[in-house]
Amino acid sequence: MALDGMETRRFSRNAMRAELLDADTEQELARAWRDRRDEAALHRLVTAYMRLAISMASKFRHYGAPMSDLIQEAGLGLMKAADRFDPDRGVRFSTYAVWWIKASIQDYVMRNWSMVRTGSTSSQKALFFNMRRVQAQLERQARAEGEALDGHQLRERIAHEIGVPVADVAMMQGRLAGADMSLNAQQSGDEEGREWIETLADDSEQAAERVADAHDRAALRRWLQGAMAALSTRERYIVAERKLREEPRTLESLGEELGLSKERIRQIEAAAFAKMRRSLESQSREVYQLLA
Repeated sequence: MALDGMETRRFSRNAMRAELLDADTEQELARAWRDRRDEAALHRLVTAYMRLAISMASKFRHYGAPMSDLIQEAGLGLMKAADRFDPDRGVRFSTYAVWWIKASIQDYVMRNWSMVRTGSTSSQKALFFNMRRVQAQLERQARAEGEALDGHQLRERIAHEIGVPVADVAMMQGRLAGADMSLNAQQSGDEEGREWIETLADDSEQAAERVADAHDRAALRRWLQGAMAALSTRERYIVAERKLREEPRTLESLGEELGLSKERIRQIEAAAFAKMRRSLESQSREVYQLLA
């Protein structure tokens, strides 16, 4: 359940008053959860370090997400850390939990920054959270040295500083440059202005295409009916049972029904198809080539 403003403040105050765990107690609680799935131990461990999760969540406020949502995502990261923590490695839980909390918050921020997915790779995440800071720093340095950087030079330096491909820098600049816009927004301030959705191409089948398709289907149906009419009653039955049913009959089942061998049914079927091909070829070379 989402936290409102008052609940967020109350939750934060309670978290700040939680106990501080020493290393031995922390290890004992972590082992109790890992070995015995002791939920009381997990609750105590997570509660003790919720202040760390809240502190980290507050650092991402300027991305526009509600603080309550950031805290909840930080809490999820803390829970994941507690579930995966190995107390036998000799590191403090807080050191291990920082990575999981930060990753959970960053994933949430990137998911909700735009309707268009901003990025998911490690280089894209590094750019999303560091590019503007690095760009501002590089621009200050260039001004101090009396140097004028064009767009390409700036992207190259950002890529070098963060350690990512230049193409990823250009991609992220484009994604962060514009905000989401409703397709129902008008193209101008005039009340009679068209909405942007009206400029999108219609991918649905057009009237001319529907008419042509209906004409072709009708012609094909006539040709097939004519080809079927040239068959004997037994040949028509076998073709219909083998090719026109939703679940085609097998050669064996037709042989048992008609008192013929499997091989004889196959021969009749092949002869019927040969007759149909000749009939279709005589009616239309085009449809014969289509069905051959």
